[in-house]
Amino acid sequence: MKSKHNISYPNSHKVYKKGKLHNIKVGMRAISQLDTIKIVNGEKVHSSNPLIYVYDTSGAYSDKNQQVDITQGLPRIKSQWIKDREDTLKLEKFSSKYSNERLKKKELEALRFPLVHLPQKAKKGKRITQVAYAQNGIITPEMEYVAIRENLNNEELGIATYITPEFVRSEVAAGRAVIPSNINHPEAEPMIIGSQFSCKVNTNIGNSALSSGIDEEVEKAIWSCKWGGDTLMDLSTGEHIHETREWIIRNSPVPVGTVPLYQAIEKVEGKIENLTWDIFYDTLVEQCEQGVDYFTIHAALLKEHIAYADQRLTGIVSRGGSLIANWMEIHNKENLFYTHFDEICSLLNQYDVAISLGDGLRPGSISDANDKAQFAELEVSGELVQKARKKQVQIFVEGPGHVPLHKIKENMTKQEQLCDGAPFYTLGPLTTDIAPAYDHITSAIGAAQIAWQGTAMICYVTPKEHLALPNRDDVRTGVVTYKIAAHVADLAKGHPGAQIRDNALSKARFDFRWKDQFNLSLDPEKAMEYYQSGRLDENSDHCTMCGPHFCAMKLTQERQSCKLKTKKDEL
Repeated sequence: MKSKHNISYPNSHKVYKKGKLHNIKVGMRAISQLDTIKIVNGEKVHSSNPLIYVYDTSGAYSDKNQQVDITQGLPRIKSQWIKDREDTLKLEKFSSKYSNERLKKKELEALRFPLVHLPQKAKKGKRITQVAYAQNGIITPEMEYVAIRENLNNEELGIATYITPEFVRSEVAAGRAVIPSNINHPEAEPMIIGSQFSCKVNTNIGNSALSSGIDEEVEKAIWSCKWGGDTLMDLSTGEHIHETREWIIRNSPVPVGTVPLYQAIEKVEGKIENLTWDIFYDTLVEQCEQGVDYFTIHAALLKEHIAYADQRLTGIVSRGGSLIANWMEIHNKENLFYTHFDEICSLLNQYDVAISLGDGLRPGSISDANDKAQFAELEVSGELVQKARKKQVQIFVEGPGHVPLHKIKENMTKQEQLCDGAPFYTLGPLTTDIAPAYDHITSAIGAAQIAWQGTAMICYVTPKEHLALPNRDDVRTGVVTYKIAAHVADLAKGHPGAQIRDNALSKARFDFRWKDQFNLSLDPEKAMEYYQSGRLDENSDHCTMCGPHFCAMKLTQERQSCKLKTKKDEL
């Protein structure tokens, strides 16, 4: 296991903004720019360009003053906040039977994360979720952190913003926004999922029975954070799921989600018929105490919905959805996640683990979009949202899937109506089925559209979707593609300060400040690589496509320079 990891960005440095309500410091990235140089009357005139602040998901990895050793994990930045609230207790041992069994196995010692952090949970009678605090009128450090992070340096720039700590509190209290923040994952920097905030991007990683190990999954997790992944889902289905997840959580500066059903199935050796409520419940406890911030639980897929899905072209394409559908048919019983939903909520509010209601009947083809099966499940999701809210559990709702452009709006409209404004989290949607190897593009088109209309988080798709497990490079491509879609939506929504970076890059392009154009982009390395392939140096004063004699921007500058000279001569 490689212990040292660093993340660097060209011409960038880490900056921190302090809180006003709480003793917090919020990390973000500042990009330095070169001077603009104009030729006026035959002389070079320099004018400075400001620092550009950007949202940063890289945590301590990009702080030159911190050397992260993944065998020790990231700084536990939320520990003191949790301690100060005096409503949690530290357990003397793990509550999960499975966790304790794993600790006893000597053959796993080489795989385990070196440090054992005993879990915390709520004191008896206490509600420790962010929504419980919010509904009691409390602005937590997490809420102020989010407000500062969303606004970057808008205040210094004089940009009006509605995103105040009080606004964050009110949105969380109303259930329209979620701050995934398990008390057992104090390493994660607070972030928010809600339509009134910047659109977030989720990254999927995880091993399988066919490939990948702990080293690779940790590397992919850190790699995702470098390129801008806001949350991370560990979808491991292979060996050593428990140990892999521990390494990821201890080294993740972003919230981590899972589909606990996958590990529960591993515990019964892949035989869905042997899954019991006790096994699943113990899995929830295990993962709550490890620090998982949100669970995807397919609780809204009911037994009666299966017949609707059987009429589809592609049936049930969700792994979790198909597993629980098979369980229901084998046992001739209702979905155990639905029948035990109150118990699930009662457990999760002891750790502040959020629920992401799985879209078990999401359409897996354009043909099945917006059908009876999909919307029947969505109706039940609305029912479960209200149940979770009564338990003061943070909840958001997953969505499609494969949906053509003209059917996307209906998805957002129905979700808002049926789920009472709970945040929407979508996979794409993919807008056509005919582009295997390019589904990061087909899905980003749909993601930008649905995020513009209100979806709060979009789940990335890599070029290998439908074809293979993504590797490190695929993760990069998927994350960057979805950061584009998310930013496109933020611009369209008018998120405060969203256009600053665009304007800065456009000015750099017009000034022929090539380095700044690269550095301000979402993928500086790729931009510079493409530029250099055109055999131009970084001081070229014309476009790569147009050449020196046909460059529109160069001609514009020359014309403007002549006008300026004429005016000065007249004076």
